[in-house]
Amino acid sequence: MTRILTEHEAKQLLAKYGIPVTKESIATSADEALAIALQIGSPVAMKISSPDISHKSDVGGVVLNVKREEVRTTYTELMALIKKTVPNAKIEGVLVQQMAPPGHETIVGLKKDAQFGHALMFGLGGIFVEVYKDVSFRVVPVEMRDALDMISEIKGYPILKGIRGRKPANIEAIARVLVSVSEMAEKENIIELDINPLIVNESGAIAVDARAMVEA
Repeated sequence: MTRILTEHEAKQLLAKYGIPVTKESIATSADEALAIALQIGSPVAMKISSPDISHKSDVGGVVLNVKREEVRTTYTELMALIKKTVPNAKIEGVLVQQMAPPGHETIVGLKKDAQFGHALMFGLGGIFVEVYKDVSFRVVPVEMRDALDMISEIKGYPILKGIRGRKPANIEAIARVLVSVSEMAEKENIIELDINPLIVNESGAIAVDARAMVEA
């Protein structure tokens, strides 16, 4: 039996292994959403939280750059919209989340194969992964040197190193995330995991969105 984790649950799993994640909390009322936003600092991202909705943006379940004075209204509108578009979905509330910092969008993936075990994936995130399919793979477990090799193998590596005035990404921070996901694969019942995007800048890496499927 399998279970799809909500974004918040997936990030809690990442945090357990030392992977930096966005500040966030689930609100079950408009007032609670505002209180969370005030604690995090606006603007915030607001996302519907449901185990039945994996791709939240596809159903209008994501609103970005929400200002403090817009939080209550956004909460009410999001809940009403999802109840209308996905009426049978179990809704936990609205995830109020720190907006992503500026940086390079990357993707980290993990998939369990019945024959080979877990395969770890890394590539550029956002439109790059869809258009160029520029990714590298390793069979788990991986160590730091393996992770660094994975990163340097992709064609977009020069982008991460910083070109045309773009600031470089912290390559070691990415490698640490890859090693942590490898460790997670050996200790948790994960079938699939996607961190997309993992935003990386000069100071480090942070998981902005994540989804996971586990063996229940």
